[in-house]
Amino acid sequence: MEKSWFVLRVTYSREMKVKEYLESEHIQCFVPLRYIYTIRKGKRERKLVPVVNNLIFVYSTRSELDELKRTSILMPLIRYVMDREKKLPMIVPDKQMEDFMAVAGQLDEQIIYLSPDEVHLKEGDRVRINSGIWQGVEGVFVKMKGGMRVIVSIEGFMAVATIALHPSMVDKIS
Repeated sequence: MEKSWFVLRVTYSREMKVKEYLESEHIQCFVPLRYIYTIRKGKRERKLVPVVNNLIFVYSTRSELDELKRTSILMPLIRYVMDREKKLPMIVPDKQMEDFMAVAGQLDEQIIYLSPDEVHLKEGDRVRINSGIWQGVEGVFVKMKGGMRVIVSIEGFMAVATIALHPSMVDKIS
């Protein structure tokens, strides 16, 4: 059976513990992270936190995940996010996940996370970034806060916008 990117829900904001466990089992996973600022004891602190609580992306086979859910300490902690139309666990295509991780994996504070409702994909053109750290990433070119950005989405679930890019850094694709 071929590996796929599964979207899993984790109980009680334990996504980092689940990530740590999966990595110890040599299972590739991804939790989108961002920095937040808090005031603690009168001092401003920068803290790295998950963008979405209770969510982790796992690259595995369905049978391997089912076995982990059945036999490991993860049993009470994880469950599949279901595709309502197909009535199957949600799977993110490899290229879409690679592009999403390329942008969301950068901890730049200018990156913006968006819900599907905030992204109007019909307004922009499909583009491929042709230079810089995101060379090869595909998404939609849109104008928003602070300039032109490329939005990379996991369709119907989550999207992330790059920092502002100059139009010369993208090529239109059909």
